[in-house]
Amino acid sequence: MSPVIAAVAAGLVVAWTLPRWLPRVVVRLRERVFARVNGSEGIPVPGPLVGAEHFERVYSDPAADGRSAGAGLSDLFWYWLAPGAHMHQEHLEPGERYRTVARTTRQVLAVRHARSDELATAAARRALDALPDDRASLVRLRDLLMPVWAEVYHELVFDESCPPAARDLVVANADDVVTALKGTSLRHMDRRDRLTTYLRERVEDGTCPVVLPPPFTAQETAWYLQGAFFNTAVVQMSEAAAHVLLCAGAYAPARDQVDDDDALDRIVDETLRVHPLFGVAHRITSAPIRVDDDVTLPTGSVLLFNYLAYQRTGEADDDVFDPERWRTLRHHDAHFIPFGVTANRACPARGSAPVMLRAVLREVLRRYDVTSTAAHTRSMPNRGPAYLTPVGVAGPGRTRLTALHLADRWADVGRSVQQLVLGTAMVLEARRLQPCTTYFAEVRA
Repeated sequence: MSPVIAAVAAGLVVAWTLPRWLPRVVVRLRERVFARVNGSEGIPVPGPLVGAEHFERVYSDPAADGRSAGAGLSDLFWYWLAPGAHMHQEHLEPGERYRTVARTTRQVLAVRHARSDELATAAARRALDALPDDRASLVRLRDLLMPVWAEVYHELVFDESCPPAARDLVVANADDVVTALKGTSLRHMDRRDRLTTYLRERVEDGTCPVVLPPPFTAQETAWYLQGAFFNTAVVQMSEAAAHVLLCAGAYAPARDQVDDDDALDRIVDETLRVHPLFGVAHRITSAPIRVDDDVTLPTGSVLLFNYLAYQRTGEADDDVFDPERWRTLRHHDAHFIPFGVTANRACPARGSAPVMLRAVLREVLRRYDVTSTAAHTRSMPNRGPAYLTPVGVAGPGRTRLTALHLADRWADVGRSVQQLVLGTAMVLEARRLQPCTTYFAEVRA
């Protein structure tokens, strides 16, 4: 074999195998870049200093209460969540401002389970009615479901149906936030600012029932609403529902359990065990935390609580999707914290979110079979490609499913490089702007 032919053959082999190895290499490179830029300030939990057996106790410690000030990572999160990241409930420091905001959020989300079910079911029906009923539709589940949650949370906040124009504003904002977070796009502040303007105008003209009391301003209320409901809630519920549908579609018994709420709840729980929505939550200690006789975490430590790593310990430490385990397994024994730890700002939607996810799952499964051969990962940068086939209609054949698999694999190659380049650019920009550091320097000046 001539050297030219050998080189061509080697090049073809490398090119053909790119989807198998390049994304993993790029992920490792991204992690190295992030660590280099942000420094090594964080203490992973669970990790060498704090084992899984201490996870919930350390997470619940009153001294693990710092949210933003004092952590370099906060500049990056504030950059991603702009505008008004200082009004985001998850990033407010302990004190009266946080208590007021948290109380307001609880009031908005304090709805009966029947009402939660009703809102999610109605919004899901409207989205599904737009799909053809005589053939399979190839959709991105996250994109399909984002308008559903935009409508749900708009109605919870404003106590009225969501106008199409407002829904489009919310979706554009939420999509821009989540694509920036995943490094698949740069942020576009004009899209976000348009939603801020809409919310501020609703507050100022008295048509928004949810208003923070003085000394909060109309602008601060708008930023709060945007961060809590139209960033975090819409993004997290869109991703959660996409994960639930992908898992249910690959789980054969789900079709026969569509009218069994307990069975659907087990599918939701198991999905959130295998694919927790939260990656890593960071907290800054305001006082020393004694872990054991050998380890005490000093004041100012940045604790990085890794949900996935923790949920891979305990009685359910595998990656097997098995909803039936929840017939006998208790959540505590499974190290299962899909909505955080109650003692340290657990997710305020922990009561309504599972009910709404069950409602959407029920509505989709009653009408469609869900089929996908695309990769299903916790971060889901591909937005959940899947075929929705009306019940009783022939689904996609082997050719289309193979094409979906190959297209997703090759898209992952370009997407990985894109995430590396854009993610690095945003990390460096956040480091330059230092939004969190600058804010607290001005507040304390």
